[in-house]
Amino acid sequence: MNVAIFGASGVTGTLLTERSLAAGYNVTALVRRPAKFPLRNKVRIIKGSIFDPTPVHETIEGADVILSTLGAHSPFRNENLLPRAIPRIIETMRRTGVKRIIVLGSAGALANSLDKQPAWRRWIIENVVYTTFLKWPVAEQIAQYTLLSKSNLDWTMLMPPMLTNSAPHGTYRIDADALPPKGVRISRADVADFMMQQISNSKWIKKGVYLSW
Repeated sequence: MNVAIFGASGVTGTLLTERSLAAGYNVTALVRRPAKFPLRNKVRIIKGSIFDPTPVHETIEGADVILSTLGAHSPFRNENLLPRAIPRIIETMRRTGVKRIIVLGSAGALANSLDKQPAWRRWIIENVVYTTFLKWPVAEQIAQYTLLSKSNLDWTMLMPPMLTNSAPHGTYRIDADALPPKGVRISRADVADFMMQQISNSKWIKKGVYLSW
């Protein structure tokens, strides 16, 4: 199995890389600063930017599946990362014939994401959090979902709430329609495990899926 990872040097991306190596997969990772990537000697490194077509093509070509944890670094400014990066990934996958992509998104990507939350919490998140603190990251996730859903790829987008660095529980709630009731957080380790499971699971192809503790 040949796996290409975007965002491999991030916390969740590193977890995905470790799990891919443990599974015996061949891993290619696009990394801007290879010297700072702790797993650089265990994977095939492509040095470059997600906005540069050449390294993106080198990363994707020959892959069986794409894993992406790309996302905005700062919630306080419009980085416009995903609206620029996802179209390049989609087009490169089209050109190279790679079909499967599994991405990390967030629970704010769809208008009905909070339908199962208490009314007071839904109001605060929609009218305060999503319009101030997370305005730009939410806009990026909406764009990511829209772009993938309009593509002809076999895509899956995970939509968790707040991510933590705590140990995995190993169990979590999964929902196709909205964030599970009172779903507040989940560990990156559990998210990484679920993403890995989707490599051989067709249930969530061409769908978004919510998960939380």
